[in-house]
Amino acid sequence: MSGALPRIRVLDMTRVFAGPWAAQILADFGAEVVKVEHPRGGDDVRRMGFSQKDAEGKETGETSSFLAMNRGKRSIALDIATPEGQETLRALAAKADVFIENFKAGGLARYGLDHASLAAVNPRLVYCSITGYGQAGPYAALPGYDPIFQAMSGLMSVTGVPDGQPGAGPNLVGYSVSDINAGFYACIAVLAALHHRDTVSGRGQHIDLALLDAQLAAHSHIAMNYLVSGKMPVRAGTASQINTPWQSFDTADRPLMVAVGNDRQFAQFCEALGLPDLPADPRFTTNRQRMAHKPELLPLLGAALMKRRAEEWVEILNAAGISSGPLNDFGAAKDDPQLNHRGMWQEMPHPRAGTMPFVANPVRFSETPVAYSRVPPQLGEHTREVLAEWLGAEAPAAP
Repeated sequence: MSGALPRIRVLDMTRVFAGPWAAQILADFGAEVVKVEHPRGGDDVRRMGFSQKDAEGKETGETSSFLAMNRGKRSIALDIATPEGQETLRALAAKADVFIENFKAGGLARYGLDHASLAAVNPRLVYCSITGYGQAGPYAALPGYDPIFQAMSGLMSVTGVPDGQPGAGPNLVGYSVSDINAGFYACIAVLAALHHRDTVSGRGQHIDLALLDAQLAAHSHIAMNYLVSGKMPVRAGTASQINTPWQSFDTADRPLMVAVGNDRQFAQFCEALGLPDLPADPRFTTNRQRMAHKPELLPLLGAALMKRRAEEWVEILNAAGISSGPLNDFGAAKDDPQLNHRGMWQEMPHPRAGTMPFVANPVRFSETPVAYSRVPPQLGEHTREVLAEWLGAEAPAAP
């Protein structure tokens, strides 16, 4: 065993994105993660995304979405609608440290697999329930997916082109951000509950995590801006709600993102742009004044930035201590020397595709480095193996 979480056993009874993402992080950190799937079809995300191909261009049956969320795990196939499946899962839960599920609120109680039932057989079990709206409340029984939570949490109200500009209107964030945020919160909560169990109580507990709650919480300073000021946040395109200049600008060849964090940096920015007198203008001396006079300030900055190419500006602004960068697509990000130096683009051998590319976990431990030892599993690939290891002579016959 290696990694930061050796000897931690996780039953991952989740589907699609949020739960599998949380369980994959735990697997990256060294936990033993077993994915529990229905024998017919398994995780829905096995059929979502683009098909992985082998070296000859033939489809392998793997999809990009499943590959993104399930490395480091083993898969077992169990039908929990049967008494045998329920008995097997209870036996596994008795040996586990963590149980993660994303069934509808109360959905596992009819199988005797809810928190109360499993805590009775394993009081040390940390049981994490991930749902759209939580275990209680007027929406608790409703289904939901990422775009619904982006909409309901207010995220789409601050994402998109500002009113009065061409193409104005709310936009969906370009990835399943509500799922991913919920996965992060779930992983953090599981680790906290394990720590409390092992250092304070000796007992596990139930974690009730809702995607809607998680997405609202992730708004952080934007939500607090509203609570403190009473002013409604607005769609601002690439611009900040609280700082300026902090947005993308056109240059001679392509857009450039610029972030100026304080008044001193603004003076340095103007000097680099050849506008040394601008910071002394009473309209622009402080960030609050610059925010109030954006319509006058931005054209002056934009005209100066149009005089050079983005690559030239990055070099100039870096030398001046100003944060800037190009608006990359994924192809450009894949070629970025910093991301490559950090090892963020990885590959591992894959039994069907030959090689599987993936994005690395960004955490760098000094003593317990992340290791990638397992590709995402085939449905039920490890049923016999896991039952034998976890249950030994107690193991029922595997399907």
